[in-house]
Amino acid sequence: MKVAVVGATGMVGTVMLKVLAERNFPVTELIPVASARSAGKQLEYKGKNYTVVTLEDAVKMAPDVALFSAGGDTSLEWAPKFAEVGTTVVDNSSAWRMDPTKKLVVPEINGDVLTAEDKIIANPNCSTIQLVMALAPLHKKYKMKRLIISTYQSVSGTGVKAVQQLENEQNGITNGEMAYNYPINRNAIPHCDVFLENGYTKEEMKLVKEPKKILGDDSFAVTATAVRIPTAGGHSEAVNVEFANDFDLAEVRTILSATPGVIVQDDLDNNVYPMPMFANDKDEVFVGRIRRDESLPNTLNMWIVADNLRKGAATNTVQIAEYLVAQGLLG
Repeated sequence: MKVAVVGATGMVGTVMLKVLAERNFPVTELIPVASARSAGKQLEYKGKNYTVVTLEDAVKMAPDVALFSAGGDTSLEWAPKFAEVGTTVVDNSSAWRMDPTKKLVVPEINGDVLTAEDKIIANPNCSTIQLVMALAPLHKKYKMKRLIISTYQSVSGTGVKAVQQLENEQNGITNGEMAYNYPINRNAIPHCDVFLENGYTKEEMKLVKEPKKILGDDSFAVTATAVRIPTAGGHSEAVNVEFANDFDLAEVRTILSATPGVIVQDDLDNNVYPMPMFANDKDEVFVGRIRRDESLPNTLNMWIVADNLRKGAATNTVQIAEYLVAQGLLG
């Protein structure tokens, strides 16, 4: 299978290549794609060197599948060009997520919506993916009415520049390049992505809109606050969910434990609960601190953590491609 990775030299693209290799995706020809300034560079994959090519050259090569992680503007311009030559694009940017003609997919939840006609498929926001992985089975059982989400997001969600800013500040370098308006070390910045007219950020509104599309249900209400914290990798979420129907905590834990891709870490006697350090470099979503909200009937609190570069981005993208292969939907 001819596989293009667009944005192959970037933070998520690098992880995509790692995940493709780890999961033995059937790559017969790899096409690493990046900007013109990176074209011609050598990139290693499974012990072999590959030459990075431009988007123009990659389209001419007509790959079977193209995994995109190169920003929204690039996706808007180039995904249709790949689709025109028969390539199936799985896009990691926000460009196509809320387009009503495009599918927004977490394979474990709604992979079955995909068809051979879907040539541009959207990968959800990193915070959305870990959220719906934990909530989808509970929504099916108890029916969600309202969600209140507070995120604690790592700097890797912003990109290489932000990771460098945190490292510089931790090492006492004060004249380095800034990804944020303020220092991030020993700080928490309630500002992920840009502010919108309603006072929320784009990141917060992704959490409001994307779960409804993935679950195919807009009957529940959502509000969110997204905060950037000084961790290098891994996003955390404090989630308060009100259900239409009452639940049993033991049953909630059983449902989550039986959900593929979810691991329950909830042993308070031994101080076991999800943390970014445990989720690092793993594909699973970790759930803990599962408890009733004693202020409201039928309401649950929980804490959800995942590696935002893996299940939140690269792994979910590769899993979509794996689903397409398994169902014979490529080519």
